[in-house]
Amino acid sequence: MLSMDPSQETNIIDQATSDQKYDHHHHRHSNSANPFAQMIQQPFQWLQMLSSELNPTFVLGVVIVYGLSQGFSGSYFRVVADFYWKDVQKVQPSVVQLYVGLYYIPWVMKPIWGILTDVFPVQGYRRRPYFVLAGLTGIISALMVALSDSLAAAVALTCLIGVMASVAIADVTIDACIARNSIEIRWLASDLQSLCGFCSSAGALVGYSTSGFFVHHLGAQGALGLLAIPPVFLTVLGFVIYEEGSTSLRSVKKKVVEEVGVAIRGMYRTIKCPQVWKPSLYMYLSLTLSISTHEGQFYWYTDPTAGPAFSQEFVGMIYAVSAMASIVGVLIYHKTLKDYPFRNLLFFAQLLYAISGMLDLTFILRWNLILGIPDYFFVIMEECVSRIVSRIRWMPMIVLSTRLCPLGIEGTFFALLMCIDSLGSLSSKWGGGVVLHALNVTRTDFTNLWLVILIRNMLRFSTLALIFLVPKADQFDVLIPSDLLTKNSAVSGVDDESLELVPMKEKIEV
Repeated sequence: MLSMDPSQETNIIDQATSDQKYDHHHHRHSNSANPFAQMIQQPFQWLQMLSSELNPTFVLGVVIVYGLSQGFSGSYFRVVADFYWKDVQKVQPSVVQLYVGLYYIPWVMKPIWGILTDVFPVQGYRRRPYFVLAGLTGIISALMVALSDSLAAAVALTCLIGVMASVAIADVTIDACIARNSIEIRWLASDLQSLCGFCSSAGALVGYSTSGFFVHHLGAQGALGLLAIPPVFLTVLGFVIYEEGSTSLRSVKKKVVEEVGVAIRGMYRTIKCPQVWKPSLYMYLSLTLSISTHEGQFYWYTDPTAGPAFSQEFVGMIYAVSAMASIVGVLIYHKTLKDYPFRNLLFFAQLLYAISGMLDLTFILRWNLILGIPDYFFVIMEECVSRIVSRIRWMPMIVLSTRLCPLGIEGTFFALLMCIDSLGSLSSKWGGGVVLHALNVTRTDFTNLWLVILIRNMLRFSTLALIFLVPKADQFDVLIPSDLLTKNSAVSGVDDESLELVPMKEKIEV
């Protein structure tokens, strides 16, 4: 590694990336003879730009992990698993809410996966083996729950957690790559999150669109078997993604112990900084305070007496349309909001999030019928608004997380931040389950469901009081002290053994 003053190195990289950004921007706008053709070509030009700045197999990895694994599997799993617990296992909604909270265990363990991918190479590779591990875990878990008859609830829950573990391991592996790129090529940070958002939303659209169809024709348990397909692609990705193997086999055990110590000390040193722990606390509390009422609403959606009695196919279509709305949310963020300061953007996003929750209350109380709005139309409108606002709220929080990661332990620390988010989601699920149980919302009694949703909405409004924890900085600013950006990088020794993430032009200039 070249010895260079950190400020000089940053200036050189910033100048190179600024020149590249200007050249690409100038070329793109000089070709605007046909606006319609330009609109069609722009996404492909954008992908081409990302592939030229980064390794193409890395971009492929983002598409597979976020589009197929997280997007498709996550959305398909959400609908099919809900029908599985309701129709096959016949569990109460408050209990399902607690089970769903356990799905987050693999996500809470993301720092462990992060440490493994950062400092435990297998045959000299840090990323490839973990994509293979993720794939095999998903294949085995999905096939077990789909092909085994009369599974006990505990065994079925273990298999479903295994499916989520597959998604989580692949996610933390690709996130390490994304975090490193976001640090080294700051002007691409928002573009990378937009790519992740687009892939995730497109995959979710396919997953939601097909989930109801397969539940209707294969049954909930049989439909779970299709979740074995995305892990196959993760396994293949482990063999095709470009990664430079270790050039040295020196004292592997000693090196691993040293690097684990470096990673833990680096995480502790970083999380102590007010610039880091304050926004991390905000992200956790904003998720926790928005308690989840999903299972209660899902049971009500499909109830033929108290609810609108939506069919399996229509439930899938509701979420499919909301996934399209999620893409709109990504577009809105990417085109108009990525230059706003974090605090201003998150304040107004949280305010809209709280206001949009009132649409759920309107639907549960059936005020839409009083206004002459049919259930089918109103629920789609409500889901679209909710998903757009949720995506606009979520995107800057992910960008903020990437800005808080120090070099050298970026995979581990980003995993820690995502673990904090997962703990927030778990707390949200369990908090919602407790409230549903306390107010006696069951499989057939939805009398107090409106009160649960009202409590959730009031908690969303209360989150606005915590906005002071979010920095006022712009989304392209460096948020953590410069010494943290260099200390961990200097001692971890990961630069020569990690995935090829730095553009070749920049590497040559540096």
